[in-house]
Amino acid sequence: MAKTFNPSKLEIPVAGLRWRCDPITLGFDCTDELLPPEGFIGQDRAISALEFGLGMNNPGFNIFVTGFTGTGRTSMIKTHLERIVEERAEDFETTELCDWAYVYNFTHPEQPRAIELVKGTGREFVREIGSLTDILKKDLQAAFKSDSYKEEASAVAEALNEQRQKAFGEAEQTAKANSFNLQATSSGISIIAVKDGNPLDPAEISALDDDAKSDLEARRKIVAEAVEDAVRTVQRFETETSEKGRTLDRRIAERAVAGPFNSVSDRFKGNDEIAVFLDGLKDHTLQHLTPFFASGDGGSNGDSAHSGPTPTLLGQSADPFLPFQVNLFVDNSETSGPPVIVEENPTYANLFGQIERRPVLGIYQTDHMMLRAGSILMASGGYLVVRARDVLRHPGVWEGLKRVLRGGEVRTEDQGDFPMPALLPQGLRPEAIPVDLKVIMTGDSQIYHLLSAYDEEYWEMFKVRADFDYQMNNNIENVASYSSLICGLVSTHGIRHFDNEAVAAVIEHGARVVDDQKKLSTRFGQMSDLLVEADHWAGKTGAILVGVEHVEKAIEQKVYRSSLMADRMQEMLVDGTLLVDLEGEEVGQVNGLAVYSLGDISFGKPSRITASTYMGKPGVVNIEREVKLSGSTHDKGVLILSGYLGRTFAQEFPLAVAISIAFEQSYSGVDGDSASSTELYAILSSLSGVPIKQGIAVTGSVNQMGEVQPIGGANEKIEGFYDVCKAAGKLGPGVAVMIPAKNRDNLMLRPDIVKAAADGLFRIYAVNTIDEGISILTGVPAGEKQEDGSYPDGTVNGLVTERLSDMADKVKQFANDNND
Repeated sequence: MAKTFNPSKLEIPVAGLRWRCDPITLGFDCTDELLPPEGFIGQDRAISALEFGLGMNNPGFNIFVTGFTGTGRTSMIKTHLERIVEERAEDFETTELCDWAYVYNFTHPEQPRAIELVKGTGREFVREIGSLTDILKKDLQAAFKSDSYKEEASAVAEALNEQRQKAFGEAEQTAKANSFNLQATSSGISIIAVKDGNPLDPAEISALDDDAKSDLEARRKIVAEAVEDAVRTVQRFETETSEKGRTLDRRIAERAVAGPFNSVSDRFKGNDEIAVFLDGLKDHTLQHLTPFFASGDGGSNGDSAHSGPTPTLLGQSADPFLPFQVNLFVDNSETSGPPVIVEENPTYANLFGQIERRPVLGIYQTDHMMLRAGSILMASGGYLVVRARDVLRHPGVWEGLKRVLRGGEVRTEDQGDFPMPALLPQGLRPEAIPVDLKVIMTGDSQIYHLLSAYDEEYWEMFKVRADFDYQMNNNIENVASYSSLICGLVSTHGIRHFDNEAVAAVIEHGARVVDDQKKLSTRFGQMSDLLVEADHWAGKTGAILVGVEHVEKAIEQKVYRSSLMADRMQEMLVDGTLLVDLEGEEVGQVNGLAVYSLGDISFGKPSRITASTYMGKPGVVNIEREVKLSGSTHDKGVLILSGYLGRTFAQEFPLAVAISIAFEQSYSGVDGDSASSTELYAILSSLSGVPIKQGIAVTGSVNQMGEVQPIGGANEKIEGFYDVCKAAGKLGPGVAVMIPAKNRDNLMLRPDIVKAAADGLFRIYAVNTIDEGISILTGVPAGEKQEDGSYPDGTVNGLVTERLSDMADKVKQFANDNND
């Protein structure tokens, strides 16, 4: 019979259960003796990438920043951009920024023209054009009320009257010579026959003989022709006079508007786009003079001498002075350096701009004054910061952003999601405006990998990745930096200073967050929350400084607020609703450990795992898999068990054993391979008949070589089993958790568990192989293979080999008997 196995050599000493930060080694008594860190800590790789990306001015070198929230991504981006803005502000003031304005397009009103202006002159241009309307009204009205204009207009009108009187005078003489009178009526000129100066009535005309009637008609024709000649002559003179009037009006108007337009043109001399616009506006003014005479005064022929209101696009404003309005689209007059725009809601309209509309009499109107710039234009010449998840969530934004980065220009246009498209007017299509900016997009690694894998243009647009790590090395330098960071956060939040023991507790918590004694968390957002909460509890006690007890209280209360589900499951384990044995020994049964993640909290829970072995079709039946309650990773772990059993025990005879394993009382699904070693222990116990100590819980995955592999959530699993045992009153020398040896460095257990271990009430074992693990669980040596391929008698492996060999013989005998 094999000797009893002594597991003490595999027990992790108390000092290895948690890394301790010695307050004395920190070199200070209170954080008021420290200074905040000068830069960011623990992100050298990300800082290098960010500085490289911001320093590259070539196309496509936009930056995608990845990493967990709370690692300082936003703060670092902001700090670096502020530094760059400060360094480049002087150059930007004079060379790289400009203003942009949209103005009326006189040729194609549906295509407003974009005008580039020198930085800071946009407002002045708006004022100049805006005041031009009042100046033109004043000067035009004064010009058309002047004595010289009135004299010229009167001369033109008198000449027309003279020509009219002369033409109709000649017609009237012809009428009298032929015994007719001419009479003006509302419908024209009537020709009336007379005799002895008196009009002939119809009865008298009817009484005439035929010769007299023929003579009368012949004379009427002569008079009618004379009247028609007079009318044609007068119409010709009126047309000529009207043209003379318009020529006079235009000459007077040109003389009146020349000064105001020249003044504006001189102010913006050298800007060809403004010169073209002013020429068009001047010509438009001369063609549409009527709106400048609100009282109807002026003009040689009244309103007939002037055109009507400005022709408008369907759905556009009918304001006759719309061409005189300037939309200052981008105003950089108060920008002292490259702009930095952080767009929190990157909708299509917010990024690329939008065309606004107003409802008027059942139709939506729009014009160039209703164009609104988006963040991309506001950031032109500088930097735009957006979140990748928000960009991808809004329809059309990602594709639109790529168009801008690819083409170097942005056009304000409808996205096509207007709520009532049937009422839309003919759409505006403003001129595109060139942009030059660097986009900094933040997101998680999953989004980064999806875009890089499935969008072929992604690499052309975002050539720089700045990846923020969630952890950094735990060394003297970084511990000192952590202390300085705590000092800085204390100052930022305006809270109490921390003594050195409290600082040490915070640093230890930084290692616990990442489950690694050799690392510290760089998710400083979480650390910041811990400091604020610890200060709150210090305030409750009236303490001047924050002490270690306040830090521990903050950690404890944070867990308490979110641990309702964990406590409920613990109650079910203690009262027996969930069956788990915490003492005694059982064959084919072992306590496995699982981790439950519920958002802001993760906790461990023991589960009973059982195995049944019997003669039958060789293989392992995973009950969870059969009922589709297991994930692919768990299924893989189960299949590995067959490989281990075959390699270890089936070199001399075939396996003839059927194995069934199950997570008892599991109803919500199982995944992960961290229980594969646990399942193997249950199988070995079932085959060997050696019972397993129920006071020991197990976690760890296994490979086909029998090596126990590291798993995640080691601290949560250990603490979950400890809490159940403590609540059930089962703590003692025989209570333990067995973990992979590779997880030693991941242990950052709670102080109360470390104390229980020091008192001998709880143990942690670390194993490298299945043999070590089964020896601890059973107290019986696993047994090493001897030179002849057998295992020592009485060992677990020896008993398993005997059982499997016996099953193989029985199956063979059963087959032979049936064949006979």
